[in-house]
Amino acid sequence: MNIAYLFPGQGSQAVGMGKDLYDRSPEARALFDRADEVLGFPISKISFEGPEEELRLTRNTQPALLVVSTAACRLLGRDPVVAAGHSLGEYSALVAAGVLRFEDAVLLVHMRGRYMQEAVPVGVGAMAAVLGVPGDVVEKRLAGVRSGVVEIANWNSDDQIVISGDKAAVEEALAAIKAPRSVMLPVSAPFHSRLMRPAEEKLAADLDAVPFADPRFPVITNVDARLIRTGEEARDALKRQVSRSVLWTKSMGVLKDMDVEACVECGPGKVLAVLFKRASRGWAKAPAFHNVEDWESAEKAKTALFGGL
Repeated sequence: MNIAYLFPGQGSQAVGMGKDLYDRSPEARALFDRADEVLGFPISKISFEGPEEELRLTRNTQPALLVVSTAACRLLGRDPVVAAGHSLGEYSALVAAGVLRFEDAVLLVHMRGRYMQEAVPVGVGAMAAVLGVPGDVVEKRLAGVRSGVVEIANWNSDDQIVISGDKAAVEEALAAIKAPRSVMLPVSAPFHSRLMRPAEEKLAADLDAVPFADPRFPVITNVDARLIRTGEEARDALKRQVSRSVLWTKSMGVLKDMDVEACVECGPGKVLAVLFKRASRGWAKAPAFHNVEDWESAEKAKTALFGGL
């Protein structure tokens, strides 16, 4: 069976995530303990107990999600034919594929979160989800905004687009788009816009300092929505990812071209399941979708996909 593993990004976090995995899986416990050691502070405690304001800090959210997603993925015990991760989740996908060492990835995403937070003062930037308006229409409306930088951050589905930039420009854009529904997102920085270039430049030096191996299976990159098969391609994609759009809709189209029969969302929540349902509406046969975020859901997924082996 052709199976894809998908890894969620920031916004999927929730206090308590990973605790069941930690309690019931020795391998998950070892991952959390190692992350605590590498970071020099208890990311496990923040994940399990919060408080929510602490977990929501980008520098904490990113490593916490990576650890939970990696632990969930390893419970499955088998490689997929392909993987993809939404924004931050691309790092989890690269760990799963053996491109990045777990320890290196934990530190990288912690620093990535810190750089992204430092790039734009709190309150200056903003992000908003636009629902019910095609991406090309959103793009045309953004071209007329005059009060600052605003760009498409995420092409999540045909009718869900996330915009990002200066707060005033995002507000002007929403007024111009006149979407049936739009939501200002509770984030502290304008991710995936050119305002993140200072963060991108700092992160590039960190990415150059760690080894990248060739993946055991191909990974779909956010910035190009294409399969990569070498470590250097992965490094290059991550360098460009911070200030550029997440091409998630096109990335899911790659799965269609590969005749993927089942997908597994490895990590907390079901954000990617919802997006995938929208993305696969026109497919002749939509793949089965599973979520693995705790011991029970992992057992269910393994039974469905591998007969419980």
